[in-house]
Amino acid sequence: MLYRTEGIVLKTIPFGEADLIVYFLTHDCGLLRTFARSPLKTKSRFGSSLEPLTHSQIAFIGKEGTSLPRLTRSDIIHSFQLIRSEINYFIMVSEIIELTLKFIMEREVNRKIYTLFLETLCNIENNILEFQTYFLPKRNGQNLKARLDLYLIHYKIKLLRISGYAPKLDGCGKCGREADRFFTSQGSVFCKKCSQRMEAPFVISKGVKKFYYNLLTWDITKINRIRPSEMLLSELSDILNAHIEYITSRTLNSKEFARFLASLF
Repeated sequence: MLYRTEGIVLKTIPFGEADLIVYFLTHDCGLLRTFARSPLKTKSRFGSSLEPLTHSQIAFIGKEGTSLPRLTRSDIIHSFQLIRSEINYFIMVSEIIELTLKFIMEREVNRKIYTLFLETLCNIENNILEFQTYFLPKRNGQNLKARLDLYLIHYKIKLLRISGYAPKLDGCGKCGREADRFFTSQGSVFCKKCSQRMEAPFVISKGVKKFYYNLLTWDITKINRIRPSEMLLSELSDILNAHIEYITSRTLNSKEFARFLASLF
């Protein structure tokens, strides 16, 4: 049976000499793993459409429920080449690719995540393009890295909420009273009384808690209008990264690679 949808390439894995296993985040089929025969042997657009981040109209064939349908067509809608062309940008985006692969089950349809992922890529690319076009070291008082970090933090928060892993920061996880001590093993803040004998916590400022709950409810159109400080972004990012690392039981490969590159310079 032939199926058609649109999707974004998350990653590819070589299979044999010239074949590929291609992972798509799709609009109608969720996380989809497909088999692409010999795209590395051809110079056609089919091969180039399987580059990571490429947004395409795709067609695949297979029996209903088959675990590895065959990809028969992939027509590029947008390549996001600008993000791929600079290693620092691609590593940043690789973090949300890796998270998406970890938190979404295969064939679990979630159009909210698909739309959020696509909108995040578009906003990241638009900001990079504006920066490169006008050579702006700062944009309305905020540099490009801080702007891109904001999109990544927003994506992480929304992904965690939809997958059921969002940290609880609004009140003590035991008594409900106001609290500012976040414990990664519990995924929640606790007050001083309820957290005795627990491991060393992250102490969270009121500003970070308010910022977190704003990002939890705002869509990306509102994100485009805010200018949080780099200190606020850094504090919230540290909490989210520690929370994610505890859930996944390891540091993300993309973050380890970023640290390795930073050590070279």
